[in-house]
Amino acid sequence: MTGVWALLGALAVAGAIGVLLKVREGRISSSKASAVPDLPAPVRDLLVAPGVTLVQLSTTFCAPCRHAKVVLRDLADRTDGLTHAELDVTNLPDVAASLGVMRTPTTLALTADGTEVLRVGGVPKRDTLLAALRPHLP
Repeated sequence: MTGVWALLGALAVAGAIGVLLKVREGRISSSKASAVPDLPAPVRDLLVAPGVTLVQLSTTFCAPCRHAKVVLRDLADRTDGLTHAELDVTNLPDVAASLGVMRTPTTLALTADGTEVLRVGGVPKRDTLLAALRPHLP
């Protein structure tokens, strides 16, 4: 009987963790619109003026990264003043660490001067992301 209770407890914990991860997926974190100090050169090289650049930080074997790329590229193609760039941080762990990135995909919305306006962990939701970006677009 103890084994049954242990199994039920493990299932409950796994279910709670799954729900927590699902809730956090694609959540937008608004920044206080301040320039990122010492923005790494590989990221700074991707910024395009004028407007906002969606810098997607990905890794080689990240399946959700491919889905995020499709969503972000489509959004950038359809929105004036918005561009999309992808940076593979598989071999650049120092870049990910300096930006405080703990998972991929992570998308940073950066202005041409390096100001982070928002951050998305996971695959972004297109309409929610566009609504959050509107005040920052020309």
